[in-house]
Amino acid sequence: MIASNHDPHQKVRTDHLQRDAYLYIRQSTLQQVFHNTESTQRQYGLKQRAIALGWPAERVNVIDGDQGQSGASAADREGFQKLVAEVGMGRAGIVLGLEVSRLARNNCDWHRLLEICGLTDTLILDEDGLYDPGNFNDRLLLGLKGAMSEAELHVLRARLQGGIRSKARRGGLRVPLPIGLVYDAQGKVILDPDQQIQQALRTLFQVYQRQGSARAVVSYFYKNELTFPRRFRRGINKGQLVWGPLGHTRTLEVLHNPRYAGAFVFGRTKVCKRLNAPAELNRQGYLSSMKHPFTPYNVAKLRRKYGLKCRYDRLRDKGLYTASEMATELGVARTTIRIWYAHGLLKGYEYNDRGERLYELPPQDQRPKKQQGQQGRLSKRGQYSPFTPHAANEVHHGP
Repeated sequence: MIASNHDPHQKVRTDHLQRDAYLYIRQSTLQQVFHNTESTQRQYGLKQRAIALGWPAERVNVIDGDQGQSGASAADREGFQKLVAEVGMGRAGIVLGLEVSRLARNNCDWHRLLEICGLTDTLILDEDGLYDPGNFNDRLLLGLKGAMSEAELHVLRARLQGGIRSKARRGGLRVPLPIGLVYDAQGKVILDPDQQIQQALRTLFQVYQRQGSARAVVSYFYKNELTFPRRFRRGINKGQLVWGPLGHTRTLEVLHNPRYAGAFVFGRTKVCKRLNAPAELNRQGYLSSMKHPFTPYNVAKLRRKYGLKCRYDRLRDKGLYTASEMATELGVARTTIRIWYAHGLLKGYEYNDRGERLYELPPQDQRPKKQQGQQGRLSKRGQYSPFTPHAANEVHHGP
């Protein structure tokens, strides 16, 4: 007969009590740690549950080093990795967590923990009850809880992203502003009250309007010993203003930022996740046939041996072009393709560690064109007018 969760003492045996109990505590963000104190107290309160089941207080180990870390992955959670290691070495008789989502919101990490707990006969306890991963019914229930926890994370992320995109379409989303622009009390974009910052920006745009070259702007600032402001956006110095030499990259950032032209923009960049196969295999503890850590050469040999497609072949199967093919298709030089990619006019995807990439052919009506007789300047590059308060206040609220 299967023991019920309402009778937890029936599942706790002497060999469980001879090992330690491990209480895992985690909150997803530091803001939750400081403000959602009730949840933290409830998690620490599970220690009394372990004591009530027979574990001495001094043998209940509390792992709370992952406070402020997301449960979406175990990669950066040293506390969770320590917990899995202790369970794998047979030192844990029971693992305690307020709910499944505290331990992991990733099915891969969660089922790995369940598998190890089942092999080492380690119990799992949450706020709802006590479970034996070696028992089929308990294992099934724990698996369903893990799946629901991961789905909950997806739903929460979808709601947040949907709200952000909806607000951005209305032009009402407050995003970080470039140097020289700030929000007033009503949330409108205005010039920074600092006259020195305004003068530096005016000088940059005026020189560019006369010379038409970012390098000429950099040269002008250098010859006249002028500095340019920068404000920290994160870290312990967040909000602090610093002045320094104006570089070419920094000049291009200012010239290509639509906010200075009075336009609201959102989604200019995106995060692309790439799997570093050798590093991932080494992280999971796998070794090559020679008992050495994996290298890109080992992975390439495995791909050839088993007929696995590399990233280049997979991208080619999707119809992506090489730089030469794209240049022929658009009637320009290969160098122009790279310049357009650097300016965000073409989408490219890297396929090796050398930074080589394949390109996606844009629709006919969205293809960039090269100006004739303008020394190869981009036709979609904006022509900036002098920097005035009137232009800064003309923020277009649209998609």
